[in-house]
Amino acid sequence: MNLKNTTLLALSSAFLMWLAWPPIPYTAPLLLIGMVPLLIAIKQTSSSEKEKKGKRVFLTAGLTFLVWNTACIYWVYNAISAYNNAFVAFLISLIPYGLGALLMTFAFWLYYRLSRYASKWMAYAGLISFWISMEYLHQTWDLAFPWMTLGNGFAASHQLIQWYEYTGIYGGSLWILISNILAFEAYQAFKIQKGYLKFRPLIILGLVILIPITASLIRYSGYEEKVVPVNVVTVQPNIDPYQKLGGISSQEQIRTLTRLSDSIGQPNTEYFIWPETAIPNYSDEERVRSNPDFIQLQDFLSKYKNGTLITGIESIKRYNDLQTISAKFDENSGVYYDNFNTAMQVENSANVQFYHKSKLVPGVEKMPFPNALAFLKPVFAQLGGTVSGWGWQENPAVMYAQSGIGVAPVICYESLWGDWIGKSVKEGAQFIAIITNDGWWGNTSGKDQHLLYAKLRAIETRRWVVRSANTGISGFIDQKGDLVKQSKWWVPTALKADINLNSDLTFYVENGDLIAKLFSLTALLFALIIPYKKWVKKTP
Repeated sequence: MNLKNTTLLALSSAFLMWLAWPPIPYTAPLLLIGMVPLLIAIKQTSSSEKEKKGKRVFLTAGLTFLVWNTACIYWVYNAISAYNNAFVAFLISLIPYGLGALLMTFAFWLYYRLSRYASKWMAYAGLISFWISMEYLHQTWDLAFPWMTLGNGFAASHQLIQWYEYTGIYGGSLWILISNILAFEAYQAFKIQKGYLKFRPLIILGLVILIPITASLIRYSGYEEKVVPVNVVTVQPNIDPYQKLGGISSQEQIRTLTRLSDSIGQPNTEYFIWPETAIPNYSDEERVRSNPDFIQLQDFLSKYKNGTLITGIESIKRYNDLQTISAKFDENSGVYYDNFNTAMQVENSANVQFYHKSKLVPGVEKMPFPNALAFLKPVFAQLGGTVSGWGWQENPAVMYAQSGIGVAPVICYESLWGDWIGKSVKEGAQFIAIITNDGWWGNTSGKDQHLLYAKLRAIETRRWVVRSANTGISGFIDQKGDLVKQSKWWVPTALKADINLNSDLTFYVENGDLIAKLFSLTALLFALIIPYKKWVKKTP
């Protein structure tokens, strides 16, 4: 074993996993073997006579996951560089590039530590537990960025993971980890075993890969939607995100949106979906009905008797006293207030519904760990957001139209949280409306990944997804995850489709991220074995 060999193995795993990641088509099954070179490198390191093997394992795994993460989410740099020079943008980009990689590296380092005191298969169970618990942590803490959760990797090959309606994306992570472990064991067997024993791990690996794929393809080909049609229009105005918040008036932007909507709207259209921050002016929620922008929206809707509009808007809510931890004090008016990234529903009545974006981008929309990291506010301010933070709401929502149709409003980054959206579905949402603005990243794979991840939400919930992007890709995804219609990048357009409503609940919607919670618990138990064996029982 030498440094050059382990480095090549680590980079081989990074390359295979990058090649398998969306939006590259047809390559997702490579994820099922992509970690094998890394496992070989760790085995060689742990079996060597060199000192500081734990450090070597950490650096080897760290190289794999830093290269893989950076190659897949390189586009983060684009958004940051719009507000900073290249050097500063690079330094800030290292946070999202490195943080997820660090958690993944910890999972492999803990696996190595556990393998010194436990049996081989117990150590493998620990690896699975550590990895999934780290993914779940990266979905739930203040620095949440679950973009690179392993189960997301099959978004471009959704025909193979129809069983996500039972497991969600963590079922995909579990499948990938088990397959890699078995593939590594098959490699080991070919080196060591003779006769039938040489092929047994390979046969088991084949079954573990083929059974889920076969079951998924059968489910995909046999799935039939109930025909409960609703005519929906989604709009992509294609307004430059760097101009929409000051370069173009809100009235002009609304005229663009209404013109595109009217170009394909029909008398029976029931929903119009406009993108995130489609109305860029801050609107007081208590006084919104007298807002000129709101009056312009109702004039547009008056042409559609059953029409309902869901649009992005920036809103303000005022309080007489401190009611939320995100509230700020306005010295001029003497009241507290929150500003929100909001989805607003408007109809042909005085009824208005609001949903406040809850999953906020760390550093850009919300200061992570505000007390502990207060000294880093100048750094996070360079991300182009607001270190004072947006407000948010604690629970997901369902917006109901006059007809009784329920919609799950999802704003941009929130579309990564299957469990969160599932709660809206459980409360009555019959389709999902994602409003977003992906133009910050430019014409990169970021916008494509974001679109493809929406397929996973459709499968998990068996709901149509209607996607409206200011700049990005808008479109319709059916209950099987098929992309029925989509827009082109950087083209103003409107699309319409008759989508099917669904009120049935999948196992995943009913139970949420059970797999992640279970393995987070077992990860804690496995982690406790390490100090117990080292210091209490002192196993050599």
